[in-house]
This record gives sequence, structure tokens and C-alpha cells, in this order.
Amino acid sequence: MEVNRDEAERCIDIATAALSNHQPEKALRFLEKAQRLFPTEKAKVLLDLIAKNGFTPRQGGHPDASGVSGPRQRQNTSEDTRPEEKPSDTSKPYTADQLESVRRVKQCKDFYEILGVQKDASEDELKRSYRKLALKFHPDKNHAPGATEAFKAIGNAYAVLSNVNKRRQYDQCGDERRHPSRHSPGNGNFEPDISPEDLFNMFFGGGYPSSNAHVYTNGRMRYQRRERRERQRDGGLALFVQVMPILILVIVSALSQIMVNNPSYSLSFRPSAGYSQKRLTENLKVPYYVGEQFSKEFTGVNLKNLEQTVEDDYISNLRNNCWKEKQQKEGMLYRARYFGDTDLYQRAQRARTPSCAKLSEITASLHG
Repeated sequence: MEVNRDEAERCIDIATAALSNHQPEKALRFLEKAQRLFPTEKAKVLLDLIAKNGFTPRQGGHPDASGVSGPRQRQNTSEDTRPEEKPSDTSKPYTADQLESVRRVKQCKDFYEILGVQKDASEDELKRSYRKLALKFHPDKNHAPGATEAFKAIGNAYAVLSNVNKRRQYDQCGDERRHPSRHSPGNGNFEPDISPEDLFNMFFGGGYPSSNAHVYTNGRMRYQRRERRERQRDGGLALFVQVMPILILVIVSALSQIMVNNPSYSLSFRPSAGYSQKRLTENLKVPYYVGEQFSKEFTGVNLKNLEQTVEDDYISNLRNNCWKEKQQKEGMLYRARYFGDTDLYQRAQRARTPSCAKLSEITASLHG
């Protein structure tokens, strides 16, 4: 049954791309196939939308093009632009401008067009464009049909273009990138590392992705997606090839733990295994923990150099934590003003930034 579910999702993706390319007959075929394989609410909603626009299936399950061609089809298409006639899956109002904006996004040919920026746009320009569009198309703000898909497309576009390596690959692929909604094997390199929902939360104070795995690239934290959909391959050999890199990584990690010496100190807030003696640096009074043999191994110049390293690491950690606190507070304030959320605005005003306060205190003492 799980295999049928994956195939059904693939059919829904193909149908969504077909709708974006104005191919309702193709979309209808794949949506009906998806419902036969694994019935889902998403496929049902899309089928209702196609029926609403005047495309009705035959008894055999295929679209009756002759029954909807000509004036009737054009009439239904024009009627769909009126905000009063909404799909049956939503009762919330939306404007004609919101509906037209969704259609414009669906008609875009590449990620740059989705974000409305030039190919040589800077990182700041990408951020400004994403911030504006994400708020405009967020499902809580925009209830027009297709707004959720447009919101996801905007998030995916920013996630790819803000990644230096993926953006370079995307620019090099040429004409293949002109259909960002198409899901084909050739587009696998352009799968974003973060979901649109997590990306929005990271920008607007909803919290960072819960995964603790992160790496630093050019001074910026790049978050890994919490969940990735894995595609299964038939055969034991293919499974072994997939597992082999993990086995190699585990073996290398184990060997490195054996061969590399433990650090001489720990900046944790409490004693831990091997670091039971608490000390303070002479200059900034930064607390750190060491082992029982520390006093014998570090004296004089060696001790002074090590404490300088401790203070540098401590200040670096404060800077990183301060940046995260400011970003989260700023995002909460921005979102509260835009949506008119008084409770969120008050919480943002009360939000504390202890790392920033401590960093300011240390900076003042160093310059004093």
C-alpha cells in the first residue's frame, strides 16, 4: 500500500504541473489514476477544481473535451476569475487581485521569474523579494485557489537560489530550468534543503527547524531539512549501495574518535565526563571546565594562550546566539505588524536577548 501511495503522489505532482501548463485533460487522467492507487484529499480537491472549471469526466474516466469546448468552456473560465465563485474546498473570501497573483506565479517559467528578480540578483535582493512574496501568498493571508502551491513554489525558488552551489547548477542547466513545476529526474539537483514552511518560520519568527544538524557555510548557518522523501530501488545491490556511505561514515567517525585527543577544556555550563574542575579565565572571567591533570599540563605561557582560546570561543558562541535572538525577535515583530497580531507583537516586545546583552557587556569591558 505504501508503494501505491508514493506512485499516487507522483501522479499528483504530474497533474499539478499539467494544470500549471494549461493541460487539464492530462491532469484529470493522472488525478484519477492517483485516486485509484491511493485516495487522498489533495487529489480530490484538484478534481473538484477541474470540475468547477467545466472539465467533466466521461463514464470511462477520461475528459469529455467535446462537451466543454467552445463558448461554454470560455464562459466557465471567465467566471472562475470572479472572487465570489470560489471552489467548494474553501469558504474564506479572497480578492480578484489575489487570484490573478496566484495565476501569475503558476505561469512563471523559472525560479528568477517567480521571485521577480534578475539573474544576477544579490542575496539581499532575494531575501527582500522572498519576504514580500511569502507574506503575500501565505495561506493564512491569501485564500485564493492555488495560493498554497504558489507559496510552496516561492519557498522552493528562494531555497534553491539562496544556495550558492544549487544556484550555480540551476544556472548551468539552461532550458531545462524553464519549467520549475515539472518533476522529472533531471530536476533532482534542484530539490531544496528546507521545506517552504520551515523557511517561512525561520524568516518570520516561527522558530528555526527543530533538527539539530547544521553546518556553517561562509559564516551563515545552513539548515538541513528535517524530513526527506526517499525513493526506494529494487534489488539488494541497490540497497547495499545506498547503505554503504553510512557505514563508511560510521567507521571513519569511530576511528577519528580513537585517534584524536580530547580537547583540553569544555565550555559547558556544568561538569561533564573528563571535565570536572571549574576555572575562570584571568582576563574576562569566562567559566570553563578542565580535567584533573590540567594544572600539571598547562602553566605559564601555555596557560595564557589556552585561556585566550577559551575567551575567543566564548565570544564567538555569544555572537552566533545573539544573531539568532535578533533574527527571531525581528521576524516576530515583522509578522505581528503585517498580520495585525497584537498578542504576537507584545510577546516580541518582551522577548529577551541575553546573549546580546552579555556580548555588549564584554565588548564594553574590552574597550574600557
